[in-house]
Amino acid sequence: MSYQGSCHCGRIAFSVSGKVEGALSCNCSICRRKGALLWFVPREQLVLDTPAADMATYQFNQHLIKHHFCPVCGIHPFGEADDPQGRAMAAVNLRCLEDVDLDSVPVQHYDGRAR
Repeated sequence: MSYQGSCHCGRIAFSVSGKVEGALSCNCSICRRKGALLWFVPREQLVLDTPAADMATYQFNQHLIKHHFCPVCGIHPFGEADDPQGRAMAAVNLRCLEDVDLDSVPVQHYDGRAR
C-alpha cells in the first residue's frame, strides 16, 4: 500500500509504501511530548514530495536520530536513523498519514525513558 503524508501546513509532504501492521508509542522525553505513533519502514520506502531543505531537524542526546519537523507549523511527520543492523530506517508518524484508521492499528508501548 502507498500512503500520502504531510505536516499540517503541507510544507513537508511525502509518500510511503508498506503495510501498517502496528505502531510504537515511546515515552522518551521527545516522543511523549510529540504524541507520535511511529511506524518503522526502510528509508527507501519514504519519498519526499517537497524539498528536503523545507524541513528542520532536531537531534539530541547521542544524535542518533534525526527528528524532522516543519519550521512553519511545528509538526513532526517522520524521523530517520539506522537500525541496529545499520539499515537506514524512517520512523513515520502515523498521525500524519491520510486514510489510516488509527483505532485499528495495534500499539506497542516502548519505555524509551528508561534508556
